[in-house]
Amino acid sequence: MDAAARASQSAPPPPGAGVRVRAPLVESVSCYCRLDTGLKTVVDARKFVPGAKMCMQPDVKPNKRKSRGSRKERSRTQAPLLPGLPDDLAIACLIRVPRVEHPNLRIVCKRWNRLLSGNYYYSLRKRNGMAEEWVYVFKRDREGKISWHAFDPLHQLWKSLPPVPAEYSEALGFGCAVLSGCYLYLFGGKDPLRGSMRRVVFYNARTNKWHRAPDMLRKRHFFGSCVINNCLYVAGGECEGIQRTLPSAEVYDPNRNRWACVAEMNNGMVPFIGVVYDGKWFLKGLDSHRQVTSEVYLPSSNLWSTIDDEMVTGWRNPSITFNGKLYSSDCRDGCKLRVYDPNTGTWAKFMDSKHHLGSSRAFEAAALVTLNGKLCIVRNNMSITLVDISDPTMSIETDSARMWETVARKGQHRSFVANLWSTIAGRNLKSHIIHCQVLQV
Repeated sequence: MDAAARASQSAPPPPGAGVRVRAPLVESVSCYCRLDTGLKTVVDARKFVPGAKMCMQPDVKPNKRKSRGSRKERSRTQAPLLPGLPDDLAIACLIRVPRVEHPNLRIVCKRWNRLLSGNYYYSLRKRNGMAEEWVYVFKRDREGKISWHAFDPLHQLWKSLPPVPAEYSEALGFGCAVLSGCYLYLFGGKDPLRGSMRRVVFYNARTNKWHRAPDMLRKRHFFGSCVINNCLYVAGGECEGIQRTLPSAEVYDPNRNRWACVAEMNNGMVPFIGVVYDGKWFLKGLDSHRQVTSEVYLPSSNLWSTIDDEMVTGWRNPSITFNGKLYSSDCRDGCKLRVYDPNTGTWAKFMDSKHHLGSSRAFEAAALVTLNGKLCIVRNNMSITLVDISDPTMSIETDSARMWETVARKGQHRSFVANLWSTIAGRNLKSHIIHCQVLQV
């Protein structure tokens, strides 16, 4: 009987019978290619199922870990980042490559592209003091079209960027802010066709791509916004169809990836100037009766209060808080700056470059930002002046304006006479700056 059983087991299956073949055992790892799209932890990254367009390993199973032996085997079989060097030393070399060359690094090979698509590479650059800051400028031309460009202060170059999302190509009154140093958010605003918006998008300076974010709770445009403790606050503004200004306010927490309501303002307003100073958010604008009103918000207590002191009355746009002090422009072209003294409650003269550029809109100071530890004055003609706070007499004029003229004229043909008259009249301006931010990579 045992012999018959053995014979039946060794006999081939009859024709047409199904054969059960055991799949070979394979090892795989979870794909965390989405870790850089706003996720903060690997645990959150595991929630995504591999196989999407961004997935680098579409055929692996997400729940099975790879053993140490297989990882060592893979490290021996895959090509090194740099021939003849261990990967850790190769990465130490690659993080020293200037940011302007990063697009070229990405197309060398897949491993380099993966390296420059993750947080690890940029955290090393920041830890070793190699992160670079660029100035990002949003401009509106005479036809109402929105364009934006980035200025590399190290190489004195203007860089082209991917087009803004279609909903913001002609939007009015939208907000702009930077979170985590490298994510630039556009939010709210008014679309010429669809009216007020709740939409939120953000640009990742590391991957040079746009992404969606959760919409705001309320449609609004021409509102105030600020960033406190890496959280985005918006307040006031208008909404199409509502015959009054909005008193509501809300906050976006990128760690929770959601919006939440905060206390309403005492009076709704359309802010025309705002700044964060001493941990408080100051807003100044027009109420429903078109009267100037000012309020201050304290995040720790979630309270708004009306304010009307010397700081607010002498406050002018543009302004910025830098190293704990509040600075404001004292003239149209930004050649003079003032600083607020909290001890006396008055504004005092801080800097006068004695180099008055003119009163035309082309030379108007559009924004004050901080760049590489210096105060940066950005004008509508794309000129940038760097001021050393420790020594205000040492102001540095960058070559941004001349370089911008070179970039701008690539796409347009103007006659010599037109260029001459524009130069004489100081009217090279065909657009004006609406937002200016600094991103670090």
